[in-house]
Amino acid sequence: MQRYFLPPDHFTPNQCVITGQDAYHIQRVMRMSLGERVICCDGRGRSVVAELTHFDTDVVHCHIVQELDEQRELPVQVTIAQGLPKGDKMEWVLQKGTELGAVRFVPFVSERTIVKYDQQKEKKKRQRWQKIIKEAAEQTHRQWLPELSPIVTIDELAQLEADTKLVADEEQSTKLSSSPSAFVQALKGLEEKQHLAVAIGPEGGFSREEIHFLKQHGFTPISLGRRILRTETASQYVLAAISFYFEQMGG
Repeated sequence: MQRYFLPPDHFTPNQCVITGQDAYHIQRVMRMSLGERVICCDGRGRSVVAELTHFDTDVVHCHIVQELDEQRELPVQVTIAQGLPKGDKMEWVLQKGTELGAVRFVPFVSERTIVKYDQQKEKKKRQRWQKIIKEAAEQTHRQWLPELSPIVTIDELAQLEADTKLVADEEQSTKLSSSPSAFVQALKGLEEKQHLAVAIGPEGGFSREEIHFLKQHGFTPISLGRRILRTETASQYVLAAISFYFEQMGG
């Protein structure tokens, strides 16, 4: 069945309403008929099977026929704080990060950010980014629609709230040993539903001053292995490692 994310206020106990591009997709692209069923999600954990009951222009009315008990989310909530990369790499980070289970993305500018941040273009860019997140969440049958925060500064990033805060630091790769790494130790200390935030620098990573600054605000530097990863690869490493630890190893 097709899956659509709807605003929470589009749901009542027994009904839901699909509007905008999703309604157009149902009526004009998929050419669905009344009586067919889709899955509707409120982006906050509720998923239902809904039967199409009435079509209006750009509006599809549905009757909820079944509440779904799906378990598709990571056991812990992961925020990816991503230094703005060049080109369309941020789109890749958002798409793959959504597929791998992140619940929030916080783009930020820092000392080594190369891309020129244009506030005038941010609204249009955010709309595209949110569309990418939504489509990736639908494709992977997510129950939660990840949140996209406004672009922040390194000072604002330091104030990010989470139960555990980590920062990817390439210098830590030279300090790996046979004992569990700081990353593994952090995962061991997390309990179900707790919030983990991981900061990843742009091309060139963080400066030593920024690492020191983030440490002062509760971030623990971690290694992402012995190899130096591209900025758009780092978040996938983090999320894949978290998924493996909690979902495959039962951490």
